[in-house]
Amino acid sequence: MRTEILTGDALSGALDDLAHLRIRVFRDWPYLYDGTADYERTYLKAYERALQAIVIGIYDQDELVGASTGAPLAEHADDFFQAFDGTDIKIDKMFYCGESLLLPRYRGQGIGHQFFDQREAFARDLGFEQICFAAVVRPADHPLRPHDYQPLDGFWHKRGYDRLHGAVAHFSWKDIDQAAETEKPLQMWGRDL
Repeated sequence: MRTEILTGDALSGALDDLAHLRIRVFRDWPYLYDGTADYERTYLKAYERALQAIVIGIYDQDELVGASTGAPLAEHADDFFQAFDGTDIKIDKMFYCGESLLLPRYRGQGIGHQFFDQREAFARDLGFEQICFAAVVRPADHPLRPHDYQPLDGFWHKRGYDRLHGAVAHFSWKDIDQAAETEKPLQMWGRDL
């Protein structure tokens, strides 16, 4: 396996593979995302447009098996700005960690820590003071919740992240068991750098 830090043209060249990986990984709990290539092309343009975006790619041979994204929060979706209304968080000082994607057979090998380490270092080098990410909130009694599901809260807490009080974003997507898109809350987590 190899790790590649992708920015600029290299990032743009990896977006199709990243879209495919997002559709595969986010189909599982807790996202249950019934993704489409068209939506992915539109969504991922935010990373292509952002001057300070990063993709960390994990490759097995030539296959992208894991990826992690990041960009300044001010260059991301407006819906995230609304999540911070009424808080004292300065959006222009916040770096946003987007996706952390890893195919199941590659989990448990420390790659999740690598993703956070590299994004945090990248954000620090750019002069950001805080870093955040969003996690979808699903009901504990959701019928598609796996019986053996272990939330990642403990992992995030060990890395110094905590829920950002009052900061909840709302995004809509189509779940794998639904006929239409529905809105989901995404709790923002963050920490100082």
